[in-house]
Amino acid sequence: MLADKVKRIIYEAVVSCGFENTGIDRWQDVPLEIPRSKDHGDFATNLSLTLAKPLKRTPGEIAGKIVGGLAESAIIGKAEIAGPGFINLTVAPDTLRGIIEEVRDAGADYGKSDIGKGKKVQVEFVSANPTGPLSVGHGRIAAIGDTIARLLEACGYETVREYYVNDIGNQIKNLAISVDLRYKEALGQDVQLDQAGYQGEYIKTYALELKKEYGDSLLKKDDDERRKLMADYTIKRVLDEQDESLKKFGVAFDRWFGEHELYDADLVEDVLKTLKEKGALYEDEGALWFATSKYRYTQDRVLKKSGGASTYFLSDIAYHKNKFDRGFDIVIDIWGADHHGYIARMKSAMEALGIDPDKLEIAVVQLVRFKKSGDFVRMSKRAGNLVTLSDLVDEVGCDAARFFFLMRTKESHLDFDIELAKERSEKNPMFYLQYAHARICSLLQKAGEEGVEVATGADLALLETPRELALMSKLANFPWEVQTCCLAREPHRIITFLTELAGDFHAFYHGHRVVSDKDKALSSARLALCAAVQTVFANGLSLLGITAPESM
Repeated sequence: MLADKVKRIIYEAVVSCGFENTGIDRWQDVPLEIPRSKDHGDFATNLSLTLAKPLKRTPGEIAGKIVGGLAESAIIGKAEIAGPGFINLTVAPDTLRGIIEEVRDAGADYGKSDIGKGKKVQVEFVSANPTGPLSVGHGRIAAIGDTIARLLEACGYETVREYYVNDIGNQIKNLAISVDLRYKEALGQDVQLDQAGYQGEYIKTYALELKKEYGDSLLKKDDDERRKLMADYTIKRVLDEQDESLKKFGVAFDRWFGEHELYDADLVEDVLKTLKEKGALYEDEGALWFATSKYRYTQDRVLKKSGGASTYFLSDIAYHKNKFDRGFDIVIDIWGADHHGYIARMKSAMEALGIDPDKLEIAVVQLVRFKKSGDFVRMSKRAGNLVTLSDLVDEVGCDAARFFFLMRTKESHLDFDIELAKERSEKNPMFYLQYAHARICSLLQKAGEEGVEVATGADLALLETPRELALMSKLANFPWEVQTCCLAREPHRIITFLTELAGDFHAFYHGHRVVSDKDKALSSARLALCAAVQTVFANGLSLLGITAPESM
């Protein structure tokens, strides 16, 4: 990666200056950033400011010596001191031209790295109750969780996508009662539907399926046995449909983990015993409490109620301990906005168990509002609008649904414009990116038909205009961007990068004649540059789980 090469060169310059005891002991410690303005070069470092205190020298003096040490570098074309000690670095044109060959050789692997070094990471997301179809609100969590997993895989982490199924508790009892009432209704009995906690049409569908399979024979079973059968049947049907909806959305889970597995293996009682041994529990008014306030949460929480029933918090603690017991080095939870208060609580539990709480990362995803025809709409069946994730994918397509969910930082609220997502013009930011990729594919195909090929031995030295160099510099930054997005768990930055790349490509395309009969050598070089841009577009869109069409 070019950024790593630049860090090494800066580190070598620091060493050659004779600076000692700086705290910069490895080239990886060198601070480096990509300037927002192209006028400030390809990279910038504030290392001089960092070293001023330990070296007891002015940042300007340190910067001058470092710049002097960079003078002999073949990779750095220009180094300039800016402000109170920043150093702006412009990469040599020959170095940038080498990126085209690097992209060509790596192909679909360009942008990937091994910084994860095989560490095991579990990403748990969506994890909706198995009581009905996935709503559109789950779509943003699904898109973000899956894209974070894709970024982790691209950076060399061994990644597992997991879905936690809350298949025990009052919501399952209510689900069974709801199906039971609809089953009896289907058999002609008078029932009080206001007792049904779940009123969706899907409940009626499952009840009719049970009637078709069992007739009225289930009425001969006692209530508990009949409702247990109905609960098991309904949960399986719901999970099958959720899985189908998620796969339609481009998300496939490696494991679906049922809450019942924790109880079947006595893991809930085991974790309770461990917490007790560590002095993290106490009894009060017949209930068993976790002393959360001893750690990082101000309010203690009940783990077992006075009647002996376990709380969800207890099973969640057991589940998270099980994650680490399975050998995951990092555990990432992607939760909805209503779970924000749960973060410190769960980290406290990990600390009490002797697990490093920093190994548990919890990301909270903010809510989505949907716009249609310029107005915000409620996603409800009563309003006759979209209600499920599957409905949304049918309406706007998988690519657009994923893209619009990923456009903004997960910490910010999102307005999803349904009409814009369906727009097939450059007003649609996703269409803008896909069109750039398709345009390059068309360009390469047409050039081939005219006898101008993307030759391996193209004379890349012919690429020397500012727009050509800016485009190559952008390509060089792609691996850096992938790593940054991965480590920060910020998928939206890939969209930002690709949008900027599209802008640079269109500026180049409109400012230069790519294929010319008069200069086939230059045409071949520019086509090589275009092919490299196409590869980066395809790789970036793939990280988002979005297709890169060859024609539009």
